[in-house]
Amino acid sequence: MKSEVKKNASYVLLIINVLVVILISSNLRSPIVAVSPVLGDVREALKLDNFQVSLLTSIPLFMFAACSVLVSRFSNTFGISKLLMYSLLILSFGLFLRISGSQWLLFLGSVFIGLGICIGNVVTPGYVKNNFPRQIGLMTGVFAVSMNLTAALASGFSVKIGEWTGLGWRGSLGIWLVIAALGFMVLILEFIFNKKNSTRPKTALSTSDFNMFKSSQAWNISAFMGLQSLFYYCMVAWLPSFLSDYNMQGESSGWVLFVIQITMIPITFFCPIIASKMKDQRIMILFICTLMFGSTMMFVFMKSQWIYVNAVIIGVANGLSFSLSILFFSTRTKSSINAVKISGMAQSVGYLIAAFGPPIFGKLHDWDISWRSSFYFLSMSVILMLYFGIKAARHQYVED
Repeated sequence: MKSEVKKNASYVLLIINVLVVILISSNLRSPIVAVSPVLGDVREALKLDNFQVSLLTSIPLFMFAACSVLVSRFSNTFGISKLLMYSLLILSFGLFLRISGSQWLLFLGSVFIGLGICIGNVVTPGYVKNNFPRQIGLMTGVFAVSMNLTAALASGFSVKIGEWTGLGWRGSLGIWLVIAALGFMVLILEFIFNKKNSTRPKTALSTSDFNMFKSSQAWNISAFMGLQSLFYYCMVAWLPSFLSDYNMQGESSGWVLFVIQITMIPITFFCPIIASKMKDQRIMILFICTLMFGSTMMFVFMKSQWIYVNAVIIGVANGLSFSLSILFFSTRTKSSINAVKISGMAQSVGYLIAAFGPPIFGKLHDWDISWRSSFYFLSMSVILMLYFGIKAARHQYVED
């Protein structure tokens, strides 16, 4: 009888752990991606200039860069589940501030949104490695699919959500408070379940004195993470703008973003499963960079022609590159605490790189209104990404 109860308790805890991964990851992109389709409405309502518009994407990225290493250090003090709860509380506060109706609250909300997402970004790979040590590839796929599915919904339905709620852009951006609240409730449920069943939470980590910043492999992973994020966030921030210059309407550009995100979903699920079984992933890196370089050249020479084909290409490339970035945190480390440490370092260094992407992309457009210089900048970033990605994909632990 006791064994049956224990078995049932294990199943319930497994379901809760899976739900935690799904709901946390659902909050890690959609609050940022949801801005792009309604950017024109936000700009008009709050009288923003181009620089201020670019800050709506860059502020969260700068928060990722500034805080990721600090978050990884706090993970051993507070425990992973508690940090995830704090993540959702901070995110919810930021989401509320962002729709409160003034410029300074919009930007202050973006700061808290960046901090909340930063905590979830850094800690979740450690949660996966700790709770699913034998299913890292599968659960990394679940993590990535959940993130990109909600991002796809945010891209495609952001305008419609504003219409359905009757609140315009505030409804489009405020709806994500619901997802954050659901995630918080599941984490409370995990805490209650562990306490009730006298189960020692699986979120306590061992200590490690390893200095991640002295590892060349950690730097390779960080640079790869940053450059693939730079490519993604340049697209998210500016795609509606350059497609508008290519004579596409705002809602249509939202659907192009939707195609990018929806294409990423099957890729982000299967890629970690396949890649985790490979000795190294250098052939995948070459394939990714070839697709990304090709997509930038399509924009240079074809503009909005074959745009949905190009959207699929971008989705495949970004799905693969993002999945590999997250997978490297688990497969290139020997312990859960080091998985959190490399996650913190890679996202700190990586998002610092990525944060400069949208402003540079936009500034180059001010200099060259054809957008060609902006896409040449992305092409050069892809070449650098190939260099660091080949090194990161070698079968070598950061501790070696």
